[in-house]
Amino acid sequence: MRIRLDAVTKGPGARMLEATSVEVAPGEAVLVRAETEQRPTVLGLIASGRMRPDSGRVLVDGEPGARRLRRACALVDAPVVSEPDAAVPSAGVVTEELMFAGRRANPISARRWMAEHGCDDLAGVPIGQVEPSRRIRMLCELAASRPGIEALVLVAPDRHGGRPSAWWRVAEDLAATGLAVLVIAGRASWEVLHGNGDAGAPDPDPVPDPDPVPDAGPDPAPGPDPDSDPDVGTRSDA
Repeated sequence: MRIRLDAVTKGPGARMLEATSVEVAPGEAVLVRAETEQRPTVLGLIASGRMRPDSGRVLVDGEPGARRLRRACALVDAPVVSEPDAAVPSAGVVTEELMFAGRRANPISARRWMAEHGCDDLAGVPIGQVEPSRRIRMLCELAASRPGIEALVLVAPDRHGGRPSAWWRVAEDLAATGLAVLVIAGRASWEVLHGNGDAGAPDPDPVPDPDPVPDAGPDPAPGPDPDSDPDVGTRSDA
């Protein structure tokens, strides 16, 4: 599955998301920049077919295909939309994800999965206290285990702290399995990864800032497009 975003925007004057273009293909990990609190989540929703852009196009293998994109692309750890509750023990997060993957989901199955993936020591640790790269690897591998998943969109891994090279390595490992992996992060992380050779994240096409518009108050919180499937996020069909 090749996903292409052509100059997608969201919100009046493109305030929620300025024009953004990016493309990711099977076996690739691609990093794209998005700044501010809301924009990474808005971009993630659009890139995974869960929100329609106000302008621009989202193409799947060169054709419009929002429904296919929703079914085959997992939206991982997006703030508000698909991030797990920080207080839930990691084993509980795994149990829920196994259920949505159509697999046996109980504490024993969760601990077995965690042991197989080298994170059994985290079973009782709240997910919000897990070291960033291990959290991201666990959530991405769980999302990738769902039937029919061909792509991952990982949102704002840099908000958890840690070294960008650590979570970028997770993205590369998942891409090496044949998945298309799009990672959305801030400018600082992009500059670290692009500038020191730790990862081959490409520079997205430069886009001029949108024309300023009068302040109309706070933007509404991002959410799925009303015409899209109702369930979104890591714990549904994301």
